[in-house]
Amino acid sequence: MNKIPIVFCFDNNLVSPACVAISSLLMNAKEETFYDIFILHSQNEQLNRMELDKLPTYFSNCNIQYRTVDSTFDAAFEIRGITTPAYYRLLIPELIPEYDKVLYSDVDVIFRSDLSDFYSIDLTDYYVAGVDSLANFQPELVKYYKENVGLDSTGIIYSGNLVINSKKILEDNVIPCFKELARNKYRFQDMDVLNIACRGKIKYLSPAFCLTTYISEFNIYHKNYLQTIWSDEDLATALSSGIVHYNGQKPWKGYCVNFDIWWEYYRKSPFFDSKYYFDFFYKKLDEYDRLPLLKRIKILVRYFVFGRKND
Repeated sequence: MNKIPIVFCFDNNLVSPACVAISSLLMNAKEETFYDIFILHSQNEQLNRMELDKLPTYFSNCNIQYRTVDSTFDAAFEIRGITTPAYYRLLIPELIPEYDKVLYSDVDVIFRSDLSDFYSIDLTDYYVAGVDSLANFQPELVKYYKENVGLDSTGIIYSGNLVINSKKILEDNVIPCFKELARNKYRFQDMDVLNIACRGKIKYLSPAFCLTTYISEFNIYHKNYLQTIWSDEDLATALSSGIVHYNGQKPWKGYCVNFDIWWEYYRKSPFFDSKYYFDFFYKKLDEYDRLPLLKRIKILVRYFVFGRKND
């Protein structure tokens, strides 16, 4: 048996997407893979565990443990609707000391393959491993990281999917640095904290570990940029079987890139609710018909003036 620890951090607002994400993880596990799943949540909230506790009854290749988080980040900066549980990943080495190395993932994801290869990477000289966020290809972010964070935007990684070297982070006493940096009002919160504190100790992974909306977009419109970082084979693997990370619009709230993949896994999950599924798509059928005339005109203008410029 290949035992892999993986951590998720969320509150009651994301229990349902978490069930779908974890179901996709377990559906795609190899026969010899067993996931030791840890869920971090605030001590101030009674997490709704009813559906989560059903997962081991549906899938025999997992175990679920819960760990509460103290008030360390209760007053931490929140922006873009991202709440304080986003910071909990910074405490993973302290909260889960039984493992020297762990995987972390947000719950707005769909797993499409086994994670053994990512977990087995050598992190001896690194604090974390993650996927390049392409910040250095976006002028606004180049400016932000230079003027507000004091970092070169090259090599900034996403924090939504990580391999964490807990042993080295504890040995080098990095967590106090995480806590101190988290006092600042960074635009990308925990992501900025990790990139600042771990600079020079970050290992870079293929995009299959975190296929975000931005990577999908760049693959269509700016593939030449991606080819300076990853091979065509890496990109093809990411698109066909990578972890799909919905780091913008959420598919259970509205249409977005790769939303069909989320709904496919929702339908296959033990948590499928036919009424919820029907209501979501039925409401979308006449969504545009119910828009005011001015809004419809704006959509048409956006399409014919701006949307066709790359045709």
